[in-house]
Order: sequence, then C-alpha cells, then structure tokens
Amino acid sequence: MVDVAVIGGGPAGLMAAEVLSRAGLSVHLFDRMPSVGRKFLLAGKGGMNLTHAEALSAFVGRYGTHAERLRPLLDTFGPQAVRDWAAGLGISTFVGSSQRVFPVDMKAAPLLRAWLHRLRHPSGDGAPVVFHMRHRWIGWDEQGASLQFESPHGALQVQARATVLALGGASWARLGSDGAWLPPLQAAGVDVAPLLPSNCGFEVAGGWSTFFRERFAGQPFKSVGIRATDSLGQSFQRKGEFVATETGVEGSLLYAASSLLRDEIARKGQATFELDLLPDRHAEQVLAHVAHPRGSRSLSSHLKSRLGLDGIKMAIVNELVEKDAMHDPVRLAAALKGLPITLKATRPINEAISTAGGVRWEALDAGLMVKARPGLFCAGEMLDWEAPTGGYLLTACLASGVAAGEGVRQWLSTSAPA
Repeated sequence: MVDVAVIGGGPAGLMAAEVLSRAGLSVHLFDRMPSVGRKFLLAGKGGMNLTHAEALSAFVGRYGTHAERLRPLLDTFGPQAVRDWAAGLGISTFVGSSQRVFPVDMKAAPLLRAWLHRLRHPSGDGAPVVFHMRHRWIGWDEQGASLQFESPHGALQVQARATVLALGGASWARLGSDGAWLPPLQAAGVDVAPLLPSNCGFEVAGGWSTFFRERFAGQPFKSVGIRATDSLGQSFQRKGEFVATETGVEGSLLYAASSLLRDEIARKGQATFELDLLPDRHAEQVLAHVAHPRGSRSLSSHLKSRLGLDGIKMAIVNELVEKDAMHDPVRLAAALKGLPITLKATRPINEAISTAGGVRWEALDAGLMVKARPGLFCAGEMLDWEAPTGGYLLTACLASGVAAGEGVRQWLSTSAPA
C-alpha cells in the first residue's frame, strides 16, 4: 500500500509527483521504459522549447476549442510559472526572437537531471519519490482494487490510496507513449475520445511524381504562406516553412494547420490548402513580373530573374500547374499566389509529434479526478486536448500535472480512506 501511484514518467507525471512529494506524501512512480523523460529529451534535441513568452490571453487562445478547459490550469501554472520552476532547478531561460522560451544552454538533459535529483532528494518536509522502471501498467485486478503491472520480476500488484495516470498519447511509441491505456480505461467506464495524430505530416492526393520525389523529398519550402478554409467555414492562414516528403508534406507550417486539415479529411475524404510561394509580394506585383516580356529566356529563367523562383519552388510549379496555364500570365500568377495542394490522409499516428483525443473533460472533475472512479486522476497528453508546437504542449502537460497533483492532495486530505 502506497499513498499515491503515479504511472507515467513524462513531464505531467513527474510534475504530479513533485507536487505530492512536496506535500510529504509517499509517491511511487512507475514507467514501462528503462528511464523517464524520453520524449522530453527528444524534444530538446533541436533546442529545448519550454514555453512561450506571449501574453497569457493569447497563449491560452492557442489551444483552440480546448482553451476554456485549459484556462484554469494555465492560470495556476502558466508560462511564467514554467520559467520560475526551471529557475528553481538552476536552469536560466531566455526568450528567442519568435517569443519561444529556451534554457540558456538549449538542452533538456541538465534540466531533467536536476529535476530527478530534487524528486529523489527533496528539501524540507518533502518525501522522496520512489521510481520503478520497466513496469508496464496493464489495468486493475478483477475486483478493481489493485493496480497490475508487468515488471522485470514478474507480475506485480500495487494498492494505492490514489493513482495518477500520465501515460501520454500514442505518438512515438518507442519512447513510451503507445496508447495501450485505452482498453483498461474504457473497460472501467471512462469516456475516451479516439486518439488522432496532431502536429503531423500529410500525404498528397495522387502522390508526387518520381522526379519530384527523388529530387526534392526532404527539402524545405522557405518563406512561403499557406491558407485553408474547411467545409465548416473555419480558416487558417500563416507564413512560415515546411518540408516536402516522399509521400507529401510536413513541418512547422503544416503542423500549425494540422487539426483543421485532419478534421476536414475525416469529414470529406480530402483537404486542400493553397500555397503562396511569394507571400511578401502582392498579387498585382506578381502578375506584372510574370507578364513582363521575357524575350529568348526560358520561363524558368524568367521567373527566377523576376521573382527569385528556383529550386523546390519552381519544381512545385512544374509539378502542379497545368501546361497550358504555364503560358497564361494571369493563371500562372494566380497559381504562384495560391497553388492548390490536396491532401488525402495524415501520416500514421506514431509519426506525429503529439496526439489529439483521450480522456474527455466531461469524465473528470475540476481536480482531474475521474468521476466514474474516485481516486483515479489523469494528466498530460492522455487528456482530450491538442496544441501547436512552440512550448504549448509542454506547458499544458506541466500545468495538468500540477492540477492532478493538487487534486490528489485535496482528495486525500478530505475524502480518501487512510
């Protein structure tokens, strides 16, 4: 018997454990991987983006339809709290040019090491967190009283006064988040929305030509814009960059639009976005340059000279613009400012950066306790929300861990049997 079992060693689980450890409760953390924080470390490979420095109202708005559900959590533990928490671990942060917040050394590993040290050796009246690695949670016993685990030493049963599940979504299964928690929760009567890829790549309808795929897969479209409007009238428009892949497109600009495009594919079987190859030029300017006499120059030389189009940008024009439109200045200029690209599917969920769906908010109380199973709390990406990249995913995971930890603490102090 332990006070609290935290299952899942990602940011949400570790944060819930920290809140409970600080309260002096006996916390045992279980994870199926050999070490905790694996996806956290992977996220830090290109620079550990902790959070975002924009105003809180704008920050909360980035969570779309889930913003109001997350607002109370982010009011309690928002972007500034993340920076203060990191500073408490000896990690200084700075705000980059895009308003993203990073550790000064840009690395995730020093922060994780300091965090784990504090969890194992808390100050004051805190209780050390006990870690159990290579323990896969498989549900409850037949009576629903004990947690069941597969461990290196065989089957294990644990009784806990309260349990926090922070098992992640279903992306990057090799790092620990495989969605295997869905059947046990559904069997326990917990309402769960299907898990879907978020911040994901897409496959283009019809595929790329062999020439384009072999020559340009892996190359970026830089300084472009995309816009899309779905069948419900919802719109997306932004400048940035993305990458051509062997089967379609992926990258930050597509990730930002992924929920709109994914849901439209689910409704209609396909989704289309318009690619603006020259977002910093007005349509009239583009038309004037395209229509300018080119003499003996080839069309590609003309467009490179007048508009700077070459490389993958010129290649996508040749790939998608009809031959007769290439010699019609009006149609060609319109294509350069809005080249339709139709998508037929998302890439597999295991390739996505994150997932949407999970335990529905209606199944939880304000402290993130499952209404159908008192004493069971959920946190992190296994909740039904999604967010763009840019520190939003990590901040909400940490905030939900704080909320679940506080929920457990309050429930144990007022309702749970000792």
